[in-house]
Amino acid sequence: MATNVEATRAEIDHLRVGDSAPGLAQLALTLAALMDEKGGATAKANAGRELRAVIESLRKLAPVEEQDDGVDQLSQKREARRVRARRA
Repeated sequence: MATNVEATRAEIDHLRVGDSAPGLAQLALTLAALMDEKGGATAKANAGRELRAVIESLRKLAPVEEQDDGVDQLSQKREARRVRARRA
């Protein structure tokens, strides 16, 4: 099982926000490290709540991934047919 630091680092890498929000990324890692320490249930609960808020902020800053959906695919097919028709 991964530590909180490892999981947080993986999420930051997946979101590709480490360079665009280095302060928030480092805060997330620091909070994750606090979660990995022994003892202090109350402190861990507080750190976990803050970590969740920071991760939510990082998700909002993440670049939008372009994904083709059915409408995009239909548009591309239609455009390809139009190009073929103009050539014919």
